[in-house]
Amino acid sequence: MKMEQSSGRRESNSFFSSISNGLYSAFNTVSDFGWGLLKSSFVEDDTTLIRSGHLGVEFKPVVISTITFSLDHIKQIKTKLRVTTNDVITGIILFGTRLYMQGTSSNKLSSEHCTALVLMNTRNIGGYKSVKEMVKPAAESLWGNKFAFLHVPIPELTGVESCNPLEFVWKTQKVIQRKKDSRAVFLTAQLLEVLRKFKGPEAASKYIHTTLKNSSLTISNVIGPVERMALANHPIKSLYFAVVGAPQSPNFTMVSYMGKLRIVIGSEKDYIDTKRLYTSIDNAFQMMLKAAQEN
Repeated sequence: MKMEQSSGRRESNSFFSSISNGLYSAFNTVSDFGWGLLKSSFVEDDTTLIRSGHLGVEFKPVVISTITFSLDHIKQIKTKLRVTTNDVITGIILFGTRLYMQGTSSNKLSSEHCTALVLMNTRNIGGYKSVKEMVKPAAESLWGNKFAFLHVPIPELTGVESCNPLEFVWKTQKVIQRKKDSRAVFLTAQLLEVLRKFKGPEAASKYIHTTLKNSSLTISNVIGPVERMALANHPIKSLYFAVVGAPQSPNFTMVSYMGKLRIVIGSEKDYIDTKRLYTSIDNAFQMMLKAAQEN
């Protein structure tokens, strides 16, 4: 009798827990998708040390610099925090960005409202598909870019996080995880597809352009080969990709290759102090690695 009561109590708790989680996810979906629409239409980030807000910034000269980290070191931080590799990478970029803002001017600027766009792949991947298969109308994985983005507020940098940078990664991870738990990213992908189908690619491109313009920076990464590649029998020592023509002062792209992660910093010339930003990103990584190894 007691076992039956205990079993019934567990089922009741599980039922109410499922209802609670469902309502929480639905609320986050509506909230995140609505906020994304506002950010892609009317609401702009503040003008800060990482966002000039200059008209036609996408046509201004860009300075490209790269920095390389060991994936083994990143995995050490990941294991310590029990988060994903992407969480660690995003945390490093955002922490370094806050260090740059704090070190370049007064401390109050490190709490300015800034948003990072984290690009997400929404392609249905179920194994390798040839181009011939992907161009079929009823293909499971259609040809072309399939992505959406998360609007991630860049956390403020406090004194505690300056001493223990791992706290900053945890804070960033919580924000990203909450947004991942909602369905907003998939609704955004569907919205882009609807714009493309019914209003044409120009309408979808305009929406993406406004989204980029209203935010402060973009983070995009690609998983690269784990073994050495060759081009015309010439071994490739390293590789990277960069995004140009985006209406932002800085943007970050990265690709992994043979146990290394190479981060590309594209920054608006004569506005972003590229050397200081590079140093800030490197310092953020070294501080996190040291904290992970000591704790």
